[in-house]
Amino acid sequence: MATGYSLVELLFALGLVATLGAMAVPQGVSTLDDAKTAGAARYIAGRLQQVRMAAAARAASVGMKFTLAGSQYVFGVYVDGNGNGVRSADISSGIDFELLAPERLTDRFSGVDFGALPGLPAADPGGTPPGTSPVRLGSSNIASFGPLGTATSGSLYIRGQHAQYVVRLYGDTAKTRILKFDTRTNQWRPL
Repeated sequence: MATGYSLVELLFALGLVATLGAMAVPQGVSTLDDAKTAGAARYIAGRLQQVRMAAAARAASVGMKFTLAGSQYVFGVYVDGNGNGVRSADISSGIDFELLAPERLTDRFSGVDFGALPGLPAADPGGTPPGTSPVRLGSSNIASFGPLGTATSGSLYIRGQHAQYVVRLYGDTAKTRILKFDTRTNQWRPL
């Protein structure tokens, strides 16, 4: 009695394994992208809270400035040097000084940056959708924190290849909240 497998049986088994593997890869890539994008959102929320603590510790306004450099955003942390808040003009002239060197989100989270899906609704009901501007901090590009625990209100939209998140900053309390956009229901959900 012969034991073993025929060539046809082996080819069928290999074809089945290859087919199942190919079906699992897109889901795995999407899950990995979602995890990286969620990690980036948590990183930005954590950095904002560090800036909040720096403002309280220094008894001065401290801000995180977001600047579009080419096709990517760069963000740095600055301290108010003359008591009038963190301002772009004061940063340019050196009055508001750099506390932490500028960095890019894509350097820490490959494939993830500030951005918004086309047609994305606003994260807050009745708010303005991000459109092409993922940094929504009123008329400024600085999330500024006061020494008494207040902040600029706004939203920072973070996008991966398949995932969309937003970090909301609440002015009265300077707290953050992370939301994830569900493309199936077209709604924002708390993370």
